[in-house]
Amino acid sequence: MKDRVVDRQATRLEAFRRFLAHIRERFGLDLGFVLWDGSTVPADLPSNAVAVAIADEGAIAGLFRRPRLDTIANLWAAGRLDIRNGTVFDLLEFRPKTRSKELWRSLDKKLVLATAAKFLFVPRGGPWPLEAIGDKRQSDGSAAENKKNISYHYDVSNAFYELWLDPQMVYTCSYFTDWNNSLEQSQIDKLEMICRKLRLRPGETLLDIGCGWGALSCYAAQNYGVKAYGVTLSEQQVAYAQAKIKRLGLGDRARVELKDYADVEGVYDKVAAIGLFEHVGIDNFPKYYKTAHRSLKPGGLFLHHAITRPGKSDAARRRRRPAEFKALTRYIFPGGELDHIGRTVTNLERFGFEVHDVECWREHYQLTCRFWHDRLLANYDAAVREVGAVKTRIWLVYLAACSVTFQRNNAGLYQTLASRRVRGHVDLPPTRADLYR
Repeated sequence: MKDRVVDRQATRLEAFRRFLAHIRERFGLDLGFVLWDGSTVPADLPSNAVAVAIADEGAIAGLFRRPRLDTIANLWAAGRLDIRNGTVFDLLEFRPKTRSKELWRSLDKKLVLATAAKFLFVPRGGPWPLEAIGDKRQSDGSAAENKKNISYHYDVSNAFYELWLDPQMVYTCSYFTDWNNSLEQSQIDKLEMICRKLRLRPGETLLDIGCGWGALSCYAAQNYGVKAYGVTLSEQQVAYAQAKIKRLGLGDRARVELKDYADVEGVYDKVAAIGLFEHVGIDNFPKYYKTAHRSLKPGGLFLHHAITRPGKSDAARRRRRPAEFKALTRYIFPGGELDHIGRTVTNLERFGFEVHDVECWREHYQLTCRFWHDRLLANYDAAVREVGAVKTRIWLVYLAACSVTFQRNNAGLYQTLASRRVRGHVDLPPTRADLYR
């Protein structure tokens, strides 16, 4: 009986080797594979070659039965699929240039079906660490659900984020005045550019909605003499920001509270929303714009900074959520949705703003995400000790995927400067020269 089981395992292994060889030949792949018994495809694969490593035949059984992105995500998170001698970026270098549908049509269907049949009754094994995470529905806009969603992503661990963010703990797109600048310098330059665009002056009040770990509030208070008030729904971010404010002696000029953006009170000279909008949800856009409008004095400046999707896409027009975005909102950003820049500008005007400037930072975000990925990878062992291997591996592939998405122009990032509409003069200089002095 034991010999029979071993024979069947060997038969499946050999069938899968033939299947992979066929895939490599039809797809024109130079990428190698390392199988669960230590053998490789091709057989003469160099030890230093980039390769996909498959830990067990149950992983293949799971893929054949459910060839979906969530299956791959689970196998990756569990380490049952891995990359030898490289990263996600290296793996993508081997991606075929031909369209996927054409490639799949070129496969030997009998070989594919025969191989799949051999794994039909093979147990899929485990673990499947992401299956307990349910499909995340779109945000209903309530403070309670907003807090749950924000906590899921941001209350992972401050120490974890410190491993790969810059010293200011800025978790939004950098601004590179030179493409060779460091992450540290580019994030300082981003904070500086925000303050310049808002034309901050000593004594003014700044509302920082979705303030994160307090980087902008502290920078603006320290360098521009404003009174900054930031809100976030992450308890760990609030604790970090409050400790930073105390450490820098900014208690009379900066304040951060645990509060939903829609619950802020008062009127401010300037308002910034840097990376909050992605969490709001399309159905809740009116609440967002109304909150920004009522919080801003007439003629005051509002800086809206958000990731976008291309407006020409069918997904953008019909609110379709591609598989990749569904995975992102399920495993990384529950409740997240993206706008397109055309609707953003239209809504700003619709809700009482005058738009003054729209600047694309897509390439800046591509490089920012690459920095984050590489820094997390360099601190992989420390990250695993802090949050576990599953979270670390999922965050690594998320950061890599974001960088690639921006590189391929499948997502954008825009900073849009607007003012609360008034008749006559708005307190802005006649040119943008002051931004780039």
